Amino acid sequence: MERRSFLKSVSTSVGAGSLAASGSSTVLAQEAVPDHAPSTHSPVPVNDMPRRKLGRTPLRVSIVTFPGLALMRRDEGDAAGILQDTFDRGVNYFDVAPAYGKDGECEIKMGVGLQGLPREDYVLSCKTKRRDKAGAREELERSLKRLKSDYFDLYQLHCLIKPQEVVEALGPGGAMETLLEAKAEGKIRHIGFSAHTTKAAMRALRHFDFDTIMFPINFAEYYTIGMGKKVLDLANEKGTAVLGMKTLAYGRWPQDVPKTRPWWYRTVETDEHVRLSLEFTLGFPGVVTAVPPSWLDLWDKTIDQAKRLEPHSDRLLSRMRQLAGGCESVFHKVEQSVADNRAEPDVYYADSPHEMPPCMIG
Repeated sequence: MERRSFLKSVSTSVGAGSLAASGSSTVLAQEAVPDHAPSTHSPVPVNDMPRRKLGRTPLRVSIVTFPGLALMRRDEGDAAGILQDTFDRGVNYFDVAPAYGKDGECEIKMGVGLQGLPREDYVLSCKTKRRDKAGAREELERSLKRLKSDYFDLYQLHCLIKPQEVVEALGPGGAMETLLEAKAEGKIRHIGFSAHTTKAAMRALRHFDFDTIMFPINFAEYYTIGMGKKVLDLANEKGTAVLGMKTLAYGRWPQDVPKTRPWWYRTVETDEHVRLSLEFTLGFPGVVTAVPPSWLDLWDKTIDQAKRLEPHSDRLLSRMRQLAGGCESVFHKVEQSVADNRAEPDVYYADSPHEMPPCMIG
């Protein structure tokens, strides 16, 4: 379907099955790289970190993703060392968004920190929470400037919560018009989205052929409310690569458990639980990479344990089901609200740092 026809088709019902316009003819260095090898353009130390092909794209990415929000807790001067260490340990996928930190501070820090790395040897993804064409263009251009890059390997509609947001973003006059134009300009190589409710994710998957979806694929949510099952099935059917987020989440903080982190949900903490949580998320077909919570100590454990993973097994699934037994879902409230089409204010968790609207990525 031509771009003009696509944009017309989504004006009322968000027409299904549309394909993104073709992008830049530039061939990425990663295109011919084996799963566990670095870019052929400039050798880099993969250091035993597995890489997987990112769905239908030519990119091959580390099975864990650096969470850009983690830079919120460190000074700009620390960013280069953090990102260089991450890269040297085999991670080549870096994710960030303008909503992370105050006044885009995480984008700015990442832009500075990545300057020492060859641009062709890492994969950079960013996002926009704007649903309109003009707003998305403003965020895109500002993010490129902050990150000191001419293009994004992946650019995503950020934090889809309600199905109506999908309709608005896909047009007419929606953010997708900017994404398609930017892809034709070579400023975006691939297009994806992140979602925090099943209903929004399913609508987006059904009405545009996205390259990726970022969605909570996490043992606690999976076993408490079944979150992720329908999305994984449809993403695999569509050939859309899954970026599993909230990988180390351990449900809501129980009232009788003291908070060990000033955060709105609990995380697993031990090396063993980090490894098992990664095995759970990355063991599902179609899941390419896992995004951990945005704490650098957990990130350090994530890198180490990602190199020790085993496949899904009955023993693993039984163990994770048992571990989820005492958990309270993080997403149940927003899932139920959206499923019931309730008109509620954009605050679901009073202690979440990502409210107004609830972006819930970290």
